[in-house]
Amino acid sequence: MQSSELEGRRVGVAVVGLGGAVATTAVAGMELIRQGVAGPDGLPLAGFDGLVPYENLVFGGWDLCGDDLASAAATHGILSPEQVRRAKPALVELRPWSAAVDPGFCRNAAGSNALAVEGLRARSDAIREDLRRFQEENDLDGTVLVNLASTERLADPTLPVLSTAEAFERGLDEDAPGISPAMLYAYAAIREGAPYVNFTPSVAAEIPALVELAGREGVPVCGKDGKTGQTMIKTVLAPALRARALRVEGWFSTNLLGNGDGFVLSDPDSLASKIDTKGSVLDEMLGYEVPDHVVAINYYRPRGDDKEAWDNVDLVGFLGHRMQLKVNFLCGDSVLAAPLVVELARLADLALMRGESGVQEQLGLFFKAPMTEKAGSRPRHAFHAQEEALQTWLANGSNGNGAAR
Repeated sequence: MQSSELEGRRVGVAVVGLGGAVATTAVAGMELIRQGVAGPDGLPLAGFDGLVPYENLVFGGWDLCGDDLASAAATHGILSPEQVRRAKPALVELRPWSAAVDPGFCRNAAGSNALAVEGLRARSDAIREDLRRFQEENDLDGTVLVNLASTERLADPTLPVLSTAEAFERGLDEDAPGISPAMLYAYAAIREGAPYVNFTPSVAAEIPALVELAGREGVPVCGKDGKTGQTMIKTVLAPALRARALRVEGWFSTNLLGNGDGFVLSDPDSLASKIDTKGSVLDEMLGYEVPDHVVAINYYRPRGDDKEAWDNVDLVGFLGHRMQLKVNFLCGDSVLAAPLVVELARLADLALMRGESGVQEQLGLFFKAPMTEKAGSRPRHAFHAQEEALQTWLANGSNGNGAAR
């Protein structure tokens, strides 16, 4: 697509969890960029001109809290008072649509702005109708659905109802208990031709039924669990330690987090999903199993959105000498995540414009547990390898494995 065509292209970003800290930060950020009072800091693809312009992104979405985004932003406390003041006219106009919820999948997520309809089929139809209305009311050229909802408990992707697109369709009609809200949103997006981005650890588009459906419908999907802070640092450091033959005996990672995401993760079932994605990266990069790899996430309310990630690495070097590496990353959780959400929406839209369908493995740079095109294959986790795959695809449409897409 020519740059002149991109300048006029309007893309909707329909967010599950629109009132959350990450989404409100992303929406406010794009508004401040529109006004010319914010620059591209933190946006890794700001220099690439083959994507829809930031100013052409239109936001909407669902949340269990129905407050407008100006109120939500004030509650989260991430933006400065001046940033809130400048973005408020745009934020106050955005109110989340009623969201699908199932306490069986996420106990700590609650709110009064829930879909009133009963049954999985009716809920998926309501989500699809929201997407169609969003597209029509805003005169959009395309829409991307991004899941930023609270982390659901671990789901079993091997259930028969999740095995094929046909079985999933029957499951919707029969209210199968194995189908989660995250899967409903992914299904609705695919059926409406909207690329789906799973920035959460929840099981969604990677189930065989939805991978099959995405390929059949010609819709790009990617995920899961945004790689923003501690795991990003880990995927940079681990390949370097391997290259220098420094053997990792143990890697202890802990997090302090006090925002809404941290509260949801205080539920053991939701926490298990997050630990699963955070803990899956190390052995693949090093080429061996680390005997003592510990990952902990602690909800600590006073810290709010200012997360602290602390790592201790025990190493063995030449002649058996032991060493330690310690990293203390004090960071803004949503400030790291929001720009990646924006870039993923732009990349997913590019994939759609290029005629891509199914799993977009080249977008693995942004995820802790990247989906892979080949079922059962292990994803690459090393940051430099993932970045090379993405840059190759951006430059010439290759998936980074030498194959044209």
